[in-house]
Amino acid sequence: MTLKSPTLKPGATLTKEQEFNGFGCAGKNQSPALKWTAGPKGTQSYAITVYDPDAPTGSGWWHWVVYNIPAQVTELAAGAGDATGKLLPANAIQGRTDFGTHEFGGACPPVGDKPHRYIFTVHALKIEKIDVPAESSAALVGFMIHGNSLGTASFTAKYRR
Repeated sequence: MTLKSPTLKPGATLTKEQEFNGFGCAGKNQSPALKWTAGPKGTQSYAITVYDPDAPTGSGWWHWVVYNIPAQVTELAAGAGDATGKLLPANAIQGRTDFGTHEFGGACPPVGDKPHRYIFTVHALKIEKIDVPAESSAALVGFMIHGNSLGTASFTAKYRR
């Protein structure tokens, strides 16, 4: 599998489009467009995660969790992570992020920190549906993703203020 973005190159710096709007940041909080190749045989759905391992929390920061993406879908449009979810495929669910919301949460590292890494990952899953309560943590959804994974593809972008 491969994961690419027409708006971001691996190792690139995120733009104001992908910066959070809040916590002192004034970006557009827009998820980038993503495209991936089909998962391995047996893939029944996909999940997308965006994770910052450099957040000063002791456990990183989950910026986006989308799951129950149908197996025939291999791309998401820019802005698909907005709160309405109207650009997501039918039945796809945005899980609760570490911002406490069900939408893409852009980058907003503390001023002066080294550049943070934002790991965008597509997960091919052997199940059609992750069935968890709507308010489940990203960690619980991640547990279900990893327990049902057939393969992944990732790229990393950076951001600093």
